[in-house]
Amino acid sequence: MSTAHTDHSCKLAAFALATALGALVLAGCSSTANPPGGSTTATTSGATTTTSAGAAPTTGTSASTTASVEIGNTLNYGSMGTTASLDCASGKSLNVAGSNNTLTITGTCEKVTVAGTNNKITIDKINTKLTVLGTNNTITYKDGDPKVDNIGSTNTINKGS
Repeated sequence: MSTAHTDHSCKLAAFALATALGALVLAGCSSTANPPGGSTTATTSGATTTTSAGAAPTTGTSASTTASVEIGNTLNYGSMGTTASLDCASGKSLNVAGSNNTLTITGTCEKVTVAGTNNKITIDKINTKLTVLGTNNTITYKDGDPKVDNIGSTNTINKGS
């Protein structure tokens, strides 16, 4: 493996980790105000429903902490042990961090990054790039022809329904 590739992989892993930590830190915040043009959701148990500016509602159930933050045109979702549906609408990017999640992603995602373990994610369409960091993730995208970076081990990435 070349030094340039290793450096890129380390930067990508650091970015994914920072995104995951940021999402989990936000889950501990207590605020009723949403940032302009985005949304923040934190749940410690029970059901979660989030409506983002210009996006369809996000729903799911969780027995653990969940954070969903929309910044600009990127959805950031961090959780452990949840089942949820998220909407990329038309061209949003998606970052997922956590473990043991079952997610259904509707719409067309521009880019998708998944960091963690044992996630099962089904995505309608990915336009440009899919990056998977971690182990034992199963990612299925139904449409699109993204560049796939599988940075981890025992991940399963499939195109199909």
